[in-house]
Amino acid sequence: MNQLSLSRVVGAIATGLRAAHRSAMPPMRMRPFGPTRHPVPVVGQGTWHAEEGDRATVIAALRRGLDLGLTHIDTAEMYGSGAAERIVGEAIVGRRDEVFLVSKVLPNHASRRGTLTACEESLQRLRTDRLDCYLLHWRGAHPLEDTFDAFETLMRTGKILSWGVSNFDVVDLDEVEALAGEGHPACNQVLYHLEERAIEHEVLPWCARRNAAVVAYTPFGVAPRLYDGRSKASRVLSEVARACGATPRQVALAFLLRHPNTFVIPKAATVAHVEENAGAASLELGADDLARLDAAFPLGKPGPLPML
Repeated sequence: MNQLSLSRVVGAIATGLRAAHRSAMPPMRMRPFGPTRHPVPVVGQGTWHAEEGDRATVIAALRRGLDLGLTHIDTAEMYGSGAAERIVGEAIVGRRDEVFLVSKVLPNHASRRGTLTACEESLQRLRTDRLDCYLLHWRGAHPLEDTFDAFETLMRTGKILSWGVSNFDVVDLDEVEALAGEGHPACNQVLYHLEERAIEHEVLPWCARRNAAVVAYTPFGVAPRLYDGRSKASRVLSEVARACGATPRQVALAFLLRHPNTFVIPKAATVAHVEENAGAASLELGADDLARLDAAFPLGKPGPLPML
């Protein structure tokens, strides 16, 4: 058997094993990704700070996530100055067609020419010829129309299949719509977790009315103590989790996913973590559970859009 034939056999075996893994688990819940209508899993995989972990472990976690149907992978040129994109590129070798791949351009690169160059460099690091969605990471000094013109050029050439924004408040979203028209942006990626629900005041309803996807980054928040059951709110979270036969982190994700246009992209640095995250996709909280969580983690007053 020559090397090419052996490679095909190994690939077929690997595909069969992945299919066996999937058949043993509940099917991944999918939703149309905003106006693109592309079916995307409600739980994806984030890669912020991925380069700080053991490379082999992170890659194994990303690949296990793909096995579990967490095929939405989010990254950015900012993360580790491109290191996270390189990790993702290695993780998806041979599996690119399974992945809904998202990356972001930094605001200081977001001129017309700079956006085109940044995208090409991201594609090289990711070892791919296209992104499924390309985002402006946050608003900067370059005019939005210049960035969006570059996005449209990238779409015409097949380098990206859709585009969106991140960390945009309602006033910014209004300007996006005025400049780019109906169907834009495809998504707004924002900070959203149990203890930070500010987007529910205006940003989430704006996106819902226009069928734009809302992607929650840092969906577990930045306070690990929330999951230890010690505070009053943490105890409520743990009690709801026990009643549902789930973990507190799974419940935290499910609460965000109660909206029909939301997605979450938790980072998982280990296989165990990604398996736990995947379990949130099939968890649907009852009205009583949602009411308890809503009371324990109050919405708060309207204010400026938070971001990390």
